[in-house]
Amino acid sequence: MKTQVKYIKKTHVIFACMMFTLASIVVSCKKYDSLGFTPGTGKPTISSVHTWSKTDTTVYYDTITSIDASGNITKTPVARNNKIVPFDSVTTAGNLGNYYIIYGSNLGSTTAITFNGNNAYFNRALLTDNSIVVQIPSKTPYLPPLANDSLVVTTLYGKAYYKFTILAPPPTPSAYSNFDFYAGSQITLNGVGFSTVTSVALTQTNGGTANVSIVSQNDSVMVLQFPSTTINRGNLTFTYNSGGATQTLTDKQELVDLDNAYQIFTDDFQNAWSDGSWASPSGKSTNAFKTGTASFIATFPAGGWKIEGFANWWPSLPYDASYNYLVFWVKGGTVSHTLNLETNTSSVGYGQNSVNPIVVPPNVWTYFKIPLNTINFWKPGTTLQQLGFFLKGQSGDVDETYYFDDVVLVK
Repeated sequence: MKTQVKYIKKTHVIFACMMFTLASIVVSCKKYDSLGFTPGTGKPTISSVHTWSKTDTTVYYDTITSIDASGNITKTPVARNNKIVPFDSVTTAGNLGNYYIIYGSNLGSTTAITFNGNNAYFNRALLTDNSIVVQIPSKTPYLPPLANDSLVVTTLYGKAYYKFTILAPPPTPSAYSNFDFYAGSQITLNGVGFSTVTSVALTQTNGGTANVSIVSQNDSVMVLQFPSTTINRGNLTFTYNSGGATQTLTDKQELVDLDNAYQIFTDDFQNAWSDGSWASPSGKSTNAFKTGTASFIATFPAGGWKIEGFANWWPSLPYDASYNYLVFWVKGGTVSHTLNLETNTSSVGYGQNSVNPIVVPPNVWTYFKIPLNTINFWKPGTTLQQLGFFLKGQSGDVDETYYFDDVVLVK
């Protein structure tokens, strides 16, 4: 009886092992069935690549309807553009970050997809034996020697190769060394996509252009030199090559031509302006500067209530509604401070007034381009004679030194 019991138990163990193996096969089959297809076991092929979508730049209008507490109905049109819409088109080139569909055969067991050797993410839920939806990674190389126009799909049964070009991104500045320029000055741009740029122009908002010289360029850095222009304010327009086609793109950052602005201080006092500060030292300094060789130094004694800045008692500047901006660079002190812009033409007059506050970070050059219609700056019918920066000192402050450069009014 003991032997028989042992035999039965051994039989149970063998049966359990057989059932486990069978269950594993069933589970494996169900895994494939859950995809809705059984992956092919032949060598994979790629027949074509298609676009997934495109950006529709057409402006559409939605109507927003609102009802107030009294039951009054207001309908407001709201513009919508740059919509992403479906778009199926065969392509042999793709943009970073965009989705594409790879068509072919025996693709169901795909384990990896690479563009120019860079692994791309794909979702198996969007995969069939004849198609794969994939996104080109943003870090994919698009310049030689790493860019070899190679799309590779790897499956359990082999690899498929396809010639596919990664398009360089459009020129996209992420940082400007300056937002002001003058004839002969240079500005350095940092960003991506500069290697394909063939020319650059400065385009004025209300018309007029000027060609800008490219001093040097690689894909991430471009140095530009500016000519003499008649433009007050303008944006850079890049002409570049994308997949063999010539494209243009205008950057959103607006630049100011100092030569065509009303200058208060650039490398020195201009247009009869002079030092109007309450404390010293003040005036022209070569200790620090944003452009050129000098800036205006202003000192604020610890705990004091002082106004540092500029004066022009004659001929001064009569009110002119065509001026739109006050523009300047300022290098901050040891800590962040709030300065208040003061003018003799404001509604409160020139004095220790807490109006027109600006926050200046410490020890860095900060650019201010302030719309005059947003501050209490210049009443119609008045003549501008004083422009200052008031620091309301507090207990525990330390002596602060500020530097101002390229202080101008811009139309």
